[in-house]
Amino acid sequence: MPEQIHEILVIGLGAVGSICAFVGMSSLDKSGNARVTAVARSNFEAVNSKDWHAVSESKVCRSVADAADRAYTYVIVTTKAVPDVIRTSDILNPLLSAPYCDKYTQPTYVLIQNGLNVELDLYQALKSFAKEEPRIINTAVYISANLLDDNIVEDSDYGWLCLGVSRENCTVVENTPAEIDLLTPFAKLVEMGGGIPKIVPEIQRVKYAKNLWNVAYSSIATLVRYPLPSIYRAPPDVEKGQNYDVYEYTIPTIRAILEEVVAVARAMGIPDSQAGIPHSIIDFTMQDTLNNHVKETSTHRPSMLLDAEKGRPIEVEAIVGEVVRMARKGDVDVPRTEMLYALLLVVQNQTLRRLQDAA
Repeated sequence: MPEQIHEILVIGLGAVGSICAFVGMSSLDKSGNARVTAVARSNFEAVNSKDWHAVSESKVCRSVADAADRAYTYVIVTTKAVPDVIRTSDILNPLLSAPYCDKYTQPTYVLIQNGLNVELDLYQALKSFAKEEPRIINTAVYISANLLDDNIVEDSDYGWLCLGVSRENCTVVENTPAEIDLLTPFAKLVEMGGGIPKIVPEIQRVKYAKNLWNVAYSSIATLVRYPLPSIYRAPPDVEKGQNYDVYEYTIPTIRAILEEVVAVARAMGIPDSQAGIPHSIIDFTMQDTLNNHVKETSTHRPSMLLDAEKGRPIEVEAIVGEVVRMARKGDVDVPRTEMLYALLLVVQNQTLRRLQDAA
C-alpha cells in the first residue's frame, strides 16, 4: 500500500515560513510523501519569479483562497501575529467557510508565531462549526533568521522547533495519548526534512519563556531603533575600565522588566522550577544575550525592529500586550512592561496610519 501523501500548506513566506517550506520540500525529496503549497501574500511576485519551482511538486499562490482547492494534512501559519491588524482566523477564512469546509475535512493547523495566546481566535473559530475538537499544534521556534529582501533569507546554523498542544490550564504537564498522536507525525515530518523537533508536555511555558526575551530585548531595540550590540558596546571615547552609563541604568532596567514578566508567570501558576520557569532564567537570559551581542560579529536584528524599520506592523499585542493583560488579570504590577507597551502602541499606531494614508 503506497504511503500517504501529506499535502502541506505554508501561509507566509517570510524568514521562518521560507525555512518551513524548505523543510517540507526536503521531506519530499527524501521520502516522496510531502507536497508543499505556499501562500506568499506580500512577496508573491518576488518569490514566484525565482527558483521556488526547483521542486516540481511545489507551488506558490498569491492568496489562501487560491490555495483552497484541495484537502491539506497540515496548514502551517507563519505570518506575524498582529490581531490589531488582522486575525489569524480572518487570514484562514477561505479554509474555515463554505465551500471549503463543506467539501474537505479540516486540517491540523500548526501555528509558528511569536507571542502568547496566538491560538485562541483560531480555536474559537473552529469550535463554532467543527464537529470535532480542533487540531491545533502550537510551537516555539528557536532560529535566528531574517528576511533581508523579498526573496533573500539570512539563516543561522542552529535552531529547533518545540511542539505542543495549548490548554486552558497551564499546570497540566503531561500530553494525553490523543495529543501524542497529534504531535508525533508532524514531528517526524519535520525531522525527515532536516529540522529538529522537540515535543514538549506544556507548550505555553516554553512560549512564555521565549516571550520573556522578546518583551525586554525586542521592545527596547525597536524603541531605540538600534540592534542589541548597541547596549553592550561603549562609545569610542569611553576607555576600557571606565564607567559606561548603560551598565548603571539600562541593564538594571532590563533586569527589572524580566522580573516583572516572571512575576506574571507565577500568578498564572507556573512554578519556579526547571519544569516551569525558574527564576534563574533571568540571569541566564541576560548573560546569554550579553555573550551573543557583545561580539563584533553580531548582526542579528530582532524581527520587531526589522518590521519597524521597514514600516510594517509590529507584534506588540501578541508579545507585550498579552503580558500586560495577564498581569492585570493576575493583579500583578508591571509598570516597566506597561511603559514598553504604551510606547510601542504609539509606534504601531503611526505605522498603521502611514499604511492607511498610502493605500
